[in-house]
Amino acid sequence: MRIASFSVLVVLATVVTAANTVYFIRHGEKPADGGNGLNAQGVQRSQCLRTVFGASSPYNIGKIMAQTPKSNGKRTRPLMTVQPVATDLGLSVDISCDRDDPECVAKAVKAFDATGSTKNILICWEHDNLSNLAEALGMKRPPTYPDESFNLIWTDPVPYTNIIFVTSENCPGLD
Repeated sequence: MRIASFSVLVVLATVVTAANTVYFIRHGEKPADGGNGLNAQGVQRSQCLRTVFGASSPYNIGKIMAQTPKSNGKRTRPLMTVQPVATDLGLSVDISCDRDDPECVAKAVKAFDATGSTKNILICWEHDNLSNLAEALGMKRPPTYPDESFNLIWTDPVPYTNIIFVTSENCPGLD
């Protein structure tokens, strides 16, 4: 896999939006003490994603998913990361799937695909589970999301068997 420039990404995104493409991202940066929520950089990233995936971007997002947060405040980072872009796009974040239920995510993606929409799906999850989600969608040997990265976007077009492109979110001051 490689990281490409934004201009190359625009061309690729235009090509792969002919069917429902899934974009996988990791939640924003977390507090050093491991506490709940996002740290200052994570909040900055969530705001940057408004531009990266917003209405004027080539991503054409029509569905956003994040793992179900716990009532005690744990597992909220993915939702907090994508909520600003969802609000800008007028979308609700689908939080119906538990972190450890990749089959639920696969069903939701495939149900959205069945609608005939040409909009794409943004999935924000804990990085340790992104490979499980890609596998549930049909990939035989998904890559591992690097522990030290918070900025990678995996592009997985229909039939969801191969991540064809990895790029940076290109958030100023973060990436």
